Amino acid sequence: MAAAALAAISLGVAPGAPAEAATGTLPLGDADLTEVTTSSTLAEGVTLTRIVRGTEPAPADQINTTTRGPWVVNVLTIDPHTARGHLKATYGPDLAKVEKTTDLVRSSGALAGVNASFFTFTASQLYPGDPVGLGLFGGKLLSEPVTDPAEANFVVDANSNRAVTGKLSWSGSVRSRETGAVLPLEFVNHPPVVPAGCAALADQTQCTLPGDVVQITPEFAAATPSGAGVEVVLDRRGCVVRTATTRGTALATGQTSLQATGQDTVALLDVAGAGCVEQKSTLTDQNGEQLPLRPGLFGVTGRYQLTRNGQIVVPAGAPGDSFFGRNPRTIAGTMRDGKIVLATIDGRQTTSVGTTMDETAAVAQALGLTDAINLDGGGSTAMAVDGVLVNHPGGAERAVGDALVYVDGPYHNGH
Repeated sequence: MAAAALAAISLGVAPGAPAEAATGTLPLGDADLTEVTTSSTLAEGVTLTRIVRGTEPAPADQINTTTRGPWVVNVLTIDPHTARGHLKATYGPDLAKVEKTTDLVRSSGALAGVNASFFTFTASQLYPGDPVGLGLFGGKLLSEPVTDPAEANFVVDANSNRAVTGKLSWSGSVRSRETGAVLPLEFVNHPPVVPAGCAALADQTQCTLPGDVVQITPEFAAATPSGAGVEVVLDRRGCVVRTATTRGTALATGQTSLQATGQDTVALLDVAGAGCVEQKSTLTDQNGEQLPLRPGLFGVTGRYQLTRNGQIVVPAGAPGDSFFGRNPRTIAGTMRDGKIVLATIDGRQTTSVGTTMDETAAVAQALGLTDAINLDGGGSTAMAVDGVLVNHPGGAERAVGDALVYVDGPYHNGH
C-alpha cells in the first residue's frame, strides 16, 4: 500500500463503500429461534459480547444439518477511538513453536485474544508453528504470503489500531554489492526442500535440479533448519560472517541466514559467498501498491475473505469439501467506523454446531463487519480473556502458531 494509504491502511478496499447495517440477529437456522445476547465491558473501548442462538442441544447425528442450532458466538469489539491499548499479533518464544492461545494472551500481558494464522501443524514435527502464509510482527516480515488466491490477510497498525483485510503479495531478493548479481528469494523462514533426485547428494552443488533459496531469521527457531545444502550467515549490515556446505546453525541477534538446496546452491555461493549483499523484501496489496514495513505493523493469514465493502464474497466450496462445512470458526474484521472485531463460533458440538463458510460470512455481515476474513478454525478456534478461555473448543485447547491479542496499554517499539 502507498504511504498515503497507510493513514487508512488500505489493502485495495475502496474508501467510502456502503456498509451493511448490523441486524442484531444472527441469520442462522430457523427464524423463530430464541437468541440471547449478553455484553460486558472489559476495558475502556473494549467489549465482550456472547450470543447464544437456539436453546435445545442438537441431536449428535444432526450437527451438520440441523436448522435449530444451537450456536454460540463470542465477539470481542475494540473501538480504536476510545481504547487505551493496542492490538497486535504474537507467536511466543519463537516462530516455529506452537503455544496455546491462553498462554499467548498471558505471556503477552494481554487482556484478551484469539487464535490467528493457519500454521504448519502436524505437517512438520520440528516446526509445527510455522505460518502457512503471511506472518508480520512489529514491522518484520517473518513469513511471506503464499500465492494461493484463497489466502486472506488481516493487517493492523498497533500504533493507531487501524486494521484492514485483503490479499498481500511478496517478492524478495539478495543482491551482491560487489558484482550486482541478483538472486530471487523463494521463502522466508520455511525449511528449504532438497530435490528428490538429489536427496542422496551430500554436496548439493553437484545437483542439477532446481532447489529452494530461503531467508531464515533468528526469530524462527533456536537453530536454522539443518540438512544438505549451502548456508551463508550475514550480519546486520548484510556482510558474510560464515559460509557452510551443510545447513544448520545458531544465529546471533541481528544475523540472518540464506539457505539453498539443489542447483540453487551454486547461485547462492556466487551472489553471497563472500562480501556483502543487499536484501530486499517487498509487500504489495491487490492494487499493486507497496506496504512499507515499519514498527508496529502486524499481519496474520486467513483463508478466504468473508465480506468486502459489506458484501459477502466467500466462494462456494466444492461438494463434500469439509473445510466449507460446519466447523468452529474464528473471524477477524472491521466495521465501517473503524471498530475491530474478533469473533469465535464454537462448533462440532451438540451445544454449538458451528458454521459453514457461507454461514460464517453471514454472521460476519450481521455483526456489521464491512471487511472480514476467516482465520484458522476447527480445533484451533479459541478466545481467551485474562488468559482464560471464554469459548469451548470441544476438547483440549490446541496449541497454535500465533494469536491476535489486545494489550491494554500503548504500543512502544515492540512492547
